[in-house]
Amino acid sequence: MSSPADIAALIRPLLDRPADSHKGDFGRALLVGGSRGMSGAISLAGKAALRSGAGLVTLAVASDSLATVAAFEPSYMTIGLPHDEAGRITASAQLTLEPLLASAASSVTAIACGPGLGRSDDLTHLVAWLFAQCDKPAVFDADALNALAKLDGGLPKRPMPAAPRILTPHPGEFARLVGRRIEDRTQQRQAAEQFAAAGDVIVVLKGTGTIVTDGRQTFINDTGNPGMATGGTGDVLTGVITGLLCQGLAPLDAARVAVHVHGRAGDLAAGSLGQISLIASDLIDLLPLAFLSCRSDR
Repeated sequence: MSSPADIAALIRPLLDRPADSHKGDFGRALLVGGSRGMSGAISLAGKAALRSGAGLVTLAVASDSLATVAAFEPSYMTIGLPHDEAGRITASAQLTLEPLLASAASSVTAIACGPGLGRSDDLTHLVAWLFAQCDKPAVFDADALNALAKLDGGLPKRPMPAAPRILTPHPGEFARLVGRRIEDRTQQRQAAEQFAAAGDVIVVLKGTGTIVTDGRQTFINDTGNPGMATGGTGDVLTGVITGLLCQGLAPLDAARVAVHVHGRAGDLAAGSLGQISLIASDLIDLLPLAFLSCRSDR
């Protein structure tokens, strides 16, 4: 289990920034997702990345949804990607994304893919390319996980040394990834550890006592509440992980800190609003207090 003291020790260096800091010091996040009817998911993730400290955040979305996503939050940037007749990103978006992911000092620090993405054969190919070829730390969530689950032969092979990959499934998505439904939480933990070790990935298996594992170390989260069982909270978590990756936390640390703070924001929201009225944007609003509340933990 991640103790509050462990989490606090990882967060404290992020809370007090040097006086001469500028936005480039805190990383550049690129989040890929959004489609017609699901623009809120990528917007929530983008705003959460900002609230979690990323210096610059860009959302790459289906151009069909660009105006809606851009109107959600003025602090992030947006890029329109080619879309099909259903408003989903197409495989030709790779031509736009490749230069953004170039290994230059001014390029992206960390990426996330999946919130509001939708499903299609084109998207399956695009997600597989991002997973295999992007040399940045990357978070895969939601429909990006469903795309990975559709691939023959398991997760795509990556060049060595492999860039870190964080997968954030709920139990249903995890069942699709491993090819079977697992109801028992202890067995879910064992399966998550095995899957993480075999794929050289970090698994964040969401649920009561979210499991964070790289196959060698495993952490069980103890923050959060049933009020968080509402649409969009997983998208917020994706943004928090990405924002912490941008600031240089090691991938496993970024994942376990994000899960803790995300749950803590949920607990603050439930305390002031009640569980029944909690919505995903409440978590973003309370992320600042959640981070600050960790400072004094011992």
